Amino acid sequence: MLDREDFAGRKGRAVERYAAAAAVLCALLLPTHCGGPVTNDVGKRVIVLGIDGMDPKFLERHWDQLPNLDRLRREGDFKPLATTIPPQSPVAWSSVITGLDPGGHGIHDFIHRDPYTRRPFMSMAETAEADRTLEIGDWVIPLSSGEVVQHRRGDPFWPLLTEAGVPASILRMPANFPPMGEGTRSLSGMGTPDVHGTQGTFTFFTDDPGREAGPVSGGRIVQVPAFRHHTELEIEGPVNSFRKGQPATSAVLTVHRDPEEPVVRFDLEDRSFILEEGEWSGWLRASFPLIGPLQSVSGIFRVFLRQARPRFELYVTPVNIDPTSPALPISMPPSYSAELADAIGLFYTQGMAEDTSALRKGALSLDEFLQQSHSVLDETRRMLRYELARFESGLLFFYISSVDQNAHMLWGRYDDELLAIYRETDKMVGEAMALIDDETTLIVMSDHGFERFDRAVHLNTVLLRTGFLALDDPRNTGDAELFRHVDWSRTRAYSMGINSLYINRLGREEGGIVAEGEETEQTIAALREALLAFRDPGNGARVIEELYVSEEVFEALPTEFAPDIIVGYRPPYRSSWQTPLGGVPEKTVVDNDEAWIGDHCIAPQYVPGVLLSSRAITLEDPGLPDVPVTLLKEFGVPVPKDMIGRPLF
Repeated sequence: MLDREDFAGRKGRAVERYAAAAAVLCALLLPTHCGGPVTNDVGKRVIVLGIDGMDPKFLERHWDQLPNLDRLRREGDFKPLATTIPPQSPVAWSSVITGLDPGGHGIHDFIHRDPYTRRPFMSMAETAEADRTLEIGDWVIPLSSGEVVQHRRGDPFWPLLTEAGVPASILRMPANFPPMGEGTRSLSGMGTPDVHGTQGTFTFFTDDPGREAGPVSGGRIVQVPAFRHHTELEIEGPVNSFRKGQPATSAVLTVHRDPEEPVVRFDLEDRSFILEEGEWSGWLRASFPLIGPLQSVSGIFRVFLRQARPRFELYVTPVNIDPTSPALPISMPPSYSAELADAIGLFYTQGMAEDTSALRKGALSLDEFLQQSHSVLDETRRMLRYELARFESGLLFFYISSVDQNAHMLWGRYDDELLAIYRETDKMVGEAMALIDDETTLIVMSDHGFERFDRAVHLNTVLLRTGFLALDDPRNTGDAELFRHVDWSRTRAYSMGINSLYINRLGREEGGIVAEGEETEQTIAALREALLAFRDPGNGARVIEELYVSEEVFEALPTEFAPDIIVGYRPPYRSSWQTPLGGVPEKTVVDNDEAWIGDHCIAPQYVPGVLLSSRAITLEDPGLPDVPVTLLKEFGVPVPKDMIGRPLF
């Protein structure tokens, strides 16, 4: 899974101006009923726990500390589960959803690009504004609905189940925003934005003059003027697309600092609460007015009083979509998210809830990040218990994010802390195992594993040094995004996204120079030779394990958004943070000095997922597309011809 880094946050800010209008219109125009769960006499049950990032090597080192997973292995079965090319979460989970490889479902990276303009966009989904508006004074009134566009191709497997009369509940499936499948209970997962339309933007308020204010990766730092006892903080909501200039909406959080003790009272709308230094609030609800007080967007957030005095430091989570009054579609039927909130309390609706960005940018320490992460895990556990308690027949799919997001920050260095996350997850597996009987199958699976991320590769700089990319001036290397100084008239290849490499094709890209046919084939062959031969200047180690040509490795022909080549890095290497948005720094390979120390966006053979089952797995070499085929087969539902998977049992 990927952090909410700059390219996600900045892309989100680009579409944020659409979110407010789309939020109101979706709430007003969505049908009030999208179908409830189908009920029948089928007693067969299958539970799938999708645990993002669970690693087979880690399990094998710690079976004695994970009693439920170990018992499931001994009484059932355990095998590595082949991941996708590349092993990125939206790519992998899209294969679980559709039973297709990336060539079939069309999701190839967290970031895709418009082939002609090279404009980056989030691969999973985008929020689009109304295409017709009416301007009256300072107001901009939409005359058509906004929409959320799902980019994935292929049909999800669960509508096939419900059409056959098999009840299905799909909770937090990644790459399922907006949620699909009438007749299911479904809650969207990874890819679900916050109220700004980003993948998560935290806010860190401080009066420390040493902290530079402004946007950072996945958040923003806000300087608070020095104050003694009282001040007001603006919690930003979505922009108001109903107003010219699209000003930001906000809610006021009033701070009353005790004159002597490290205690603060906060006022928000009609609610007051007190926090001691080092204490978290519960969920807070705020209304962000769009058309006066009668039409607003509701959002929820939590705050952490990191320090009260002598300095003031307050972390505010991204403002999440309120599940009791969602501004964008996050569940099927639309009332389901409110039902969950009524049963377990408010919860993170944002697709990637563990705030790795806040840790990376110093807004939270490692211990504080772990507190926040464990709170996400606690919400997840309550939600799973609620669904297990009422699960009678059909399919229950439940996604757990915590292993993955914590492994990114802990892998290879903080083994005990990561094991604590695994142990809490193991307890959840045990609760599901309690339901196993002759009519119930439990499958525990992950989309990929993990390796260390010690060295960062500036791939566009590698292309520069090997003669495939040119600058307007050789001195213009740097972190500037979107290929600011690239000379396209002399550039044959470029990288955008984490593992994606593109040929600068004549007629496809603006300023493309490489002709289709023999010239493209020669360029791909030259890239393969040069990049596989490239060595780390710092230690002489091989950096890239393999280059995968899309037209060669996928069964379906790739779309225009697909990369021409997928880069399979050798651990402990991975694409740098500058590469995905077209940066060309001076050096080719540098130390990874970030808090993000583990990753999986490399050659897939190094990071298989896991597959555990309460039944023997007869398939010798299972892969992700085999999971949906198995689920259909288990309930006797015909498997579509385009699905490439095989039954596990």
